This record gives sequence, structure tokens and C-alpha cells, in this order.
Amino acid sequence: MQDKYTFEYAIIRIVPKVEREEFFNVGVILFSKRKKFLGIKYLINEMKLKAFAPEIELNLMNDYLNAWKLVCDGNNSGGAIGKLELSDRFRWLTACRSTIIQSSKTHPGLSNNPEKELKDIFEKYVL
Repeated sequence: MQDKYTFEYAIIRIVPKVEREEFFNVGVILFSKRKKFLGIKYLINEMKLKAFAPEIELNLMNDYLNAWKLVCDGNNSGGAIGKLELSDRFRWLTACRSTIIQSSKTHPGLSNNPEKELKDIFEKYVL
């Protein structure tokens, strides 16, 4: 039996009208310090987006989330935030914001395979 390590995750949401606080889940970001893992998985349901906010372009939302992925991956294209340590990038990505793309509060868990947890949480809360 492999040791289990703590991880934290947050659900990524699209909040088309921030003042109404209505949202739908589009992704997950997961961080495990001990496993040195930071991952993001997202998919925007175009039909939901059109139902919630027909004025918002799918490509624009995908561009924003791709920028989050660049930061998550530590890619130079992720700018100054993308160059930070894993934990700092996770904290920046999951910080409370009042923009159209937000994350839930962070939640803890235990696992020996954070990549599998990311996939499982994504399937449970997004798909």
C-alpha cells in the first residue's frame, strides 16, 4: 500500500453576472505539495454558457482558462506568476476574486495519485 499525501483542490466556475452569484462549474485545480504536483483540467459546456450568458464568447473564456493553465504549468508564457513556486501559483489561482472566472474555496483530501484525483474530481463536479 502506497502512502497517501495531502492535496488541496478548488472548483473553477464561470460567474457570468457576478452580482447575481449564479455560476456553473468548468474545471478543477489541484495542488499536492509533497508530490510536487499542480494541475488544472477544464471544459466549458458551450450550451450552458449560451444559456447563462449568450453575450459571452466561448473563445474568450477558453483563452482566460488557458492563461490559468500556463500559470499552473509554470510556463514562461504564464508571466511573473508562472515563475513562482507551485504553492504560490496555486494560492494565486485560487485567490478570492470578483471576476467572471472564479474558484471555490479550497478543499483538502488524501491521495497517492494527485493526477487521478484531478481527473476524478473533474468528472464528478464538472462533467
